[in-house]
Amino acid sequence: MAQDDSIFIGASRKPDDSYQRPEELLLKYGNRHGLVTGATGTGKTVTLQILAEGFSNAGVPVFCADIKGDLSGISMIGEAKDFLTARAEAIKLDPYEFQEFPVIFWDLFGEQGHPIRATISEMGPLLLSRLMNLTEAQEGVLNIAFRIADEEGLLLLDMKDLQSLLANIADRADEIGTRYGNITKPSVGAIQRSLLVLEQQGGNHFFGEPALKIADIMRTTRDGRGAINVLAADKLMMNPRLYATFLLWLLSELFEVLPEVGDPDKPKLVFFFDEAHLLFDEAPKIVVDRVEQVVRLIRSKGVGVYFVTQNPLDVPETVLAQLGNRVQHALRAYTPREQKAVKTAADTFRPNPDFNCATAITQLGTGEALVSTLEAKGVPSMVQRTLIRPPASRLGPITPQERQKLINESPVAGQYDQTVDRESAFEMLQKKALEAQKAQEQAQQQANTGGGGWTIPGFGNDAPAPSGRNTGNAPRPRTSNRQTVTEAALKSVVRSVGSSVGRALVRGILGSLKKGF
Repeated sequence: MAQDDSIFIGASRKPDDSYQRPEELLLKYGNRHGLVTGATGTGKTVTLQILAEGFSNAGVPVFCADIKGDLSGISMIGEAKDFLTARAEAIKLDPYEFQEFPVIFWDLFGEQGHPIRATISEMGPLLLSRLMNLTEAQEGVLNIAFRIADEEGLLLLDMKDLQSLLANIADRADEIGTRYGNITKPSVGAIQRSLLVLEQQGGNHFFGEPALKIADIMRTTRDGRGAINVLAADKLMMNPRLYATFLLWLLSELFEVLPEVGDPDKPKLVFFFDEAHLLFDEAPKIVVDRVEQVVRLIRSKGVGVYFVTQNPLDVPETVLAQLGNRVQHALRAYTPREQKAVKTAADTFRPNPDFNCATAITQLGTGEALVSTLEAKGVPSMVQRTLIRPPASRLGPITPQERQKLINESPVAGQYDQTVDRESAFEMLQKKALEAQKAQEQAQQQANTGGGGWTIPGFGNDAPAPSGRNTGNAPRPRTSNRQTVTEAALKSVVRSVGSSVGRALVRGILGSLKKGF
């Protein structure tokens, strides 16, 4: 059994397959990160489940993704089954107690958990470019858009904010280009099309407010257990780039928000990145460098990152070197790439003279793994062939009714359910466009009326008939439709006078002049 300062993973076996010793993960090295690998069906999800249980009981909050839906069972009390009790006896887990764990369900689409949102500004141009698979030129335009938004005080909260800003800078391309470089309409159009695709894939559910508060995934219960945040990812996996970008964003937010804590007695949060290969597939070097930087530095914030994937080759060597706690389930070695993966996995362990590590990896059974964790002074332990402990919570998924009940009783119930759409770039640019249109219409109207529609008394149709002639309202006939030179000059003078008082004075003067003509 684990002590208060460690998590019980399972029991290692001697060469004759008899019990050897308990294998544990020391909490004070829990923020030194880890790796869980293995082929499909070898027990990776159960390993993730028992690690999450151990961290929770130690008072450490956990964030993990539920790819297939079966990790949701961690929220319900386990049930005694023959193969579970047999495993507990084999590893001398006595007593084998069942319990449920405090779980908060999340879902980017708001269907199987509380909605998770982030603003466009929080995501930033680098991750957005990665999410939309933009070219270098298109990423440059996106960086300019974010710079303009900062300069002009335009809040970028949701997708329509970014779409309206891109349209605005396309209209101002000549003006902006002299300061920040060329902005072409084809590049802007390509970004707009990528945003449309992202919107159709559900990105509009993710971008907006209220944005996720980091504190809400770092909760503990009154009895001191850490909350286990489970992200429903079965639908999210239909858009793997959104899944990977979201998790990288969350890691980056944790890195930026949390204070430095050095080496705490236990982590402040443990983050499990399931299907980790999605983060690195076709990722540009700048993204890989960002992941390496976050993983290397976030340890001092008290956050442990555990990558869960099928193949150790899925994780770049620069990142792999940062992962101190390792659980390696079985791998198959039929193809050259699989054989290379086995060799890579074996070479990352501290050798054990009792068995050949590469051979053992291909012979492990379900629920069995090679385990090496950090011991005293952070030194990796000798790799051991280990039977993984059975979970205390339920194996397999919960029902939709059980999930909904937990969502309704969640400590964050009601905080994220309704979208808030406050004034941001979309509304501000729309307002500016309306004001510009109104000003243009007023200028056009003034131009059409010749400076306000002023006329000169005594000229044209409003001139009085000569004295002694009774013509009623009939206008005085003109001998010619052409203006005299004097009339044209006088009208020009009137148009050039701006104030009402000035115009009235001119009328009086011109009236006197008119009588003399």
